[in-house]
Amino acid sequence: MTHPVLRRRRAARREEQVRAAARLAERRRGQVWLFDLDNTLHDVLPHIMPRINRDMTAFVARTLAVTQIEADLVRTEYWHRYGATLLGLIRHHAVDPHEFLRDTHVFPDLPSLVARSHALVRVFRRLPGRRIIVTNAPRAYAKAVLTQLGLMPFVDDLVSIEDMAFAGRWQPKPSIAMMRRLAGRLRIDPRRCTMIEDTPRNLAPAKRMGMRTILVHGWAWRAKTGARPLAGRARRIDFQIQSVLTITRVCIPR
Repeated sequence: MTHPVLRRRRAARREEQVRAAARLAERRRGQVWLFDLDNTLHDVLPHIMPRINRDMTAFVARTLAVTQIEADLVRTEYWHRYGATLLGLIRHHAVDPHEFLRDTHVFPDLPSLVARSHALVRVFRRLPGRRIIVTNAPRAYAKAVLTQLGLMPFVDDLVSIEDMAFAGRWQPKPSIAMMRRLAGRLRIDPRRCTMIEDTPRNLAPAKRMGMRTILVHGWAWRAKTGARPLAGRARRIDFQIQSVLTITRVCIPR
């Protein structure tokens, strides 16, 4: 015969599981927030991005047996042409994508590069609905960054570049085919979604699908142009904000 204390504990666990399932169901019926990671939730420009670019260039030089200068030209050309250096390497050089991602996102010192923001944690905690990270970065790196930021407990789903491969074909952002498959897989209504990004071209497919779009221009745009783009540029942007910390001031969930 089961001890009364054990019965109460089991009953309490079952009740908590039911409540958790109810909370998840309610969140799935509500607003969905699709967040980019780098230069949206944290600043990669000073330390992280230079190292990623350096490691990508080294990978290209090693794989294609070219000089560092030639490799850097290949890296930037593929990034501009395909939206991701990896796509050009797969298409033209049959590169193993997992090897590329593993070799270009090595950060054993990540805790010294990513600062935890209690203000950002408060914003995530208060957001109604589901919070989903959609990033062209590899999963291991993205999880490490989110953990360091203190956001993992508040992230409902993490969609990394490894999750953007379909039938052997890699389709990272800004692929609208990937976004449509993603919406179906996650069972989300695009009309209930808000996508938050630092790159306007990545917002275009989201807007075409009926999502609300927010451009975070604080880090990336100041570094590139010294000025911020206009909201509504090419009808891709509904709102623009300096920082994710101000998201609830400009975007009221539908």
